[in-house]
Amino acid sequence: MGESLFTSFFLIFTGAAVLATVALYTRQPLIVAYIAIGVILGPSATSLISDPTLIRGVAEIGIIFLLFLLGLDMQPSKLGNMLQDALFVGICSCLIFFGLGFGVGLGFGFGFIEASVIGMAMMFSSTIIGIKLLPTTVLHHRRTGELVISLLLIQDVVAIVILLLLTGEETSNFITKLVSVIVALPLLAIGAMLFVKHALLKLLEKFDAFHEYIFLIAIGWCLGLSELASMLGLSHEIGAFIAGVSVATSPIALYIANHLKPLRDFFLILFFFSVGAEFQLGLLGSVIVPAAILAAVILVAKPIVFKLLLGQIKDTDDKGWEIGFRLGQISEFSLLIAFLASSQSLISENASHVIQATAILTFLISSYLVVFRFPTPIAVSDKLRRD
Repeated sequence: MGESLFTSFFLIFTGAAVLATVALYTRQPLIVAYIAIGVILGPSATSLISDPTLIRGVAEIGIIFLLFLLGLDMQPSKLGNMLQDALFVGICSCLIFFGLGFGVGLGFGFGFIEASVIGMAMMFSSTIIGIKLLPTTVLHHRRTGELVISLLLIQDVVAIVILLLLTGEETSNFITKLVSVIVALPLLAIGAMLFVKHALLKLLEKFDAFHEYIFLIAIGWCLGLSELASMLGLSHEIGAFIAGVSVATSPIALYIANHLKPLRDFFLILFFFSVGAEFQLGLLGSVIVPAAILAAVILVAKPIVFKLLLGQIKDTDDKGWEIGFRLGQISEFSLLIAFLASSQSLISENASHVIQATAILTFLISSYLVVFRFPTPIAVSDKLRRD
């Protein structure tokens, strides 16, 4: 098994390096190269990696580190104000995108439940793309970054409720789970703050000369709180974000953030590979038309909706457009919703692949739109490249 994993990593990273080189020479976003190598190596093409589910499981760690790093840059005192500003926009946008997805699903002949699941999948934007393409060190993007993060966190909470709804066997079970989530979230946040104040920071201050120890503590704290959040009915991502926020006031936060970025990028490459590898090209002919229509609706609607809704909280049109384009795709949660609904026979394989194809199309096209129009860490233009 170790040799198989080594071979998989060799194929993924060597192939990604080759395609990334081609992408840079042809001025394409690197995300395109990562998804393309997944399609090429996956079961639908060469089958050099015939079971990408293991890679997908490993890749999800990248999302956890991404949210942890976000939290490290977020002062707890500012977080409440941010979420309050974005709550109206987050809830209203989710309802609008659900309606659009539901309507398109019905228009293509899917039943009520399948159209509802398609609508749910359209509600969310990609945390990975939204944050990976957002500059982290440019001060004049601070307000934009705060709104993007707030909207993604609100969507994350809504997604947890949707996942509970899909996994709950009966209404009473769903209500019980929902109440436990509402109680668990503040308890986890308060517990994390107290532990950091009375234990974790004291350890970091005592052994701050040992950089390897700081690195180890940071990873352990991130993954530990992520797992605890999952056990409490929340998501790993929310646990990781709370872990980051709880350490954000420490002087060591910047050191941790800088040293975890390469580890984050390693796992995110695996994530985009798994997106391409798990798509079945054989079903492309039957799902391409509804997926293309859905993708077009989402890519056009999201910038307009976010621009209009953000205007209601007194943000400028330019900022609203930029946030709309940065959040102009569907989400990793959409893929998870499609998988869960399909595994419980709520939707057909055809409907599941419509959602998957829509996700890939919006990932790719949205990345193009952002990389060529706005400052990003992976912009092909020197003028737009910001880390």
